[in-house]
Amino acid sequence: MAVSPRIYQFLVSIFASLGSLLYGYDLGVVAEVVAAPSFLAAFGDNTTNTGLVVSLFTVGAFFGAFWAGPCGDYLGRKWTIFIGGTIFILGGSVQTAAQNYSYMFGGSVGALIMIIPLYQAELAHPSIRGRITALQQFMLGVGNLIAAWVSYGTYISFDDNNSAQWRIGLGLQLLPAVFLTSLILLFPESPRWLIHHGRSEEGLRVLAQLHASGNDQDAFVQEEYDAITAAVEYEKEHAAKSYAELFKTRSSFRRLITALSLQASVQMSGVSAIQYYSPDIYGQIGINGSDTFMFQGFNAIVALAAQFCCMLFIDRVGRRWTLIGGNLLNMVTFIIATALLASYPPGASTNRSAQEAFIAMTWLFNFSYSVACGPLSWIIPAEIFDTHTRSKGVSLATACSFAFNTMIGQVSPIALEQTAKRPLEDMGPLFQKMPWFVPGKSRISLQQLWGDEWKGSAGELAKVEEKELKIEKADD
Repeated sequence: MAVSPRIYQFLVSIFASLGSLLYGYDLGVVAEVVAAPSFLAAFGDNTTNTGLVVSLFTVGAFFGAFWAGPCGDYLGRKWTIFIGGTIFILGGSVQTAAQNYSYMFGGSVGALIMIIPLYQAELAHPSIRGRITALQQFMLGVGNLIAAWVSYGTYISFDDNNSAQWRIGLGLQLLPAVFLTSLILLFPESPRWLIHHGRSEEGLRVLAQLHASGNDQDAFVQEEYDAITAAVEYEKEHAAKSYAELFKTRSSFRRLITALSLQASVQMSGVSAIQYYSPDIYGQIGINGSDTFMFQGFNAIVALAAQFCCMLFIDRVGRRWTLIGGNLLNMVTFIIATALLASYPPGASTNRSAQEAFIAMTWLFNFSYSVACGPLSWIIPAEIFDTHTRSKGVSLATACSFAFNTMIGQVSPIALEQTAKRPLEDMGPLFQKMPWFVPGKSRISLQQLWGDEWKGSAGELAKVEEKELKIEKADD
């Protein structure tokens, strides 16, 4: 029995989003790799090197996203997915067999992450386009969920001298990559790409296959075909011929800035740092060992539930206010989590209630991020560009995401190790006495700032602050 056109579109999109699953799996498994005692014993327990390992996962993805744009325009969406999958298989094999840090540079999922939401958006019916494009984030969540529990299993199942503790996790990523790469060429090409490249009859046939069970006389199919043909003719005369032209017109530049800003802001939310360094972050409040991977596994379940909610409702509730609401809730969770870390810093007596509250905040953040910010960071760029600039625009947006991701991956372990760990009560005196130029003074003590006035007690602190306030009022 033939399936309905929209179910068919959904099944094709689920298959294509195996590339997103690979990215989510990579994001999750790298946390276990850099925390595995057997990996640290072989490669060195060094925060700079740890950041290097994590950032190398995304450096290759950054360049992959760049070449996927022109490749998607020239060879088509399917062949770009095939080439990206082949590179991933080769690179993943190198990573699994790694003997030193240089091996970890292999593999790039960036091409897949860039081209798949574009391919999905160009296949989908307008009424379900948001839901289908949200598969990018949902399958990323599936990959992250699998990685979290694989990581927990390998961490507790192998001793600290067995490299299987981290090699198994890396090796399993090859299975979906082989499946995707070996079968993608059997699926339909983007009808928009076909029509744009002079293969109009084939494009019409694919539209009919996608939307009317093969009936090319269907009213919607004919209307969609005419609209795409008209848009292609216009774009051939007016649209961008290169990356440079994305910067030349107000319309193209506004679209590009929107996509770049969105991807950068999503990465700066800190979600990647939480995924990569969850053992270290949980360790900041006294949670260590296999518990960190267990809690991260439950965190992945929360994220997947949120991504499923996004798929159900995003086409009904819209994009803009969903994104705003998600970011506001993210802000609240960060404020509470930061206050908990400041109140119960490392070395303080263990407070189980504080730990549970901190875990709850990380889960709530993950929910708000996964129901709004994460999916929309892929949906919006895939929707706002026209056909001729879409591939180039989405590739730049994806590269921007990986650039910020790489930066966060490199600096986060160093920041976690070198954070001053000051209590909140120290902030007032620091801002009152710290000089305007602060580089090199991050570890300056309050005693150095205040001299003999600083006595260290809460009562003395209050006296000093009162004195400063009087001086400020006198100056006014």
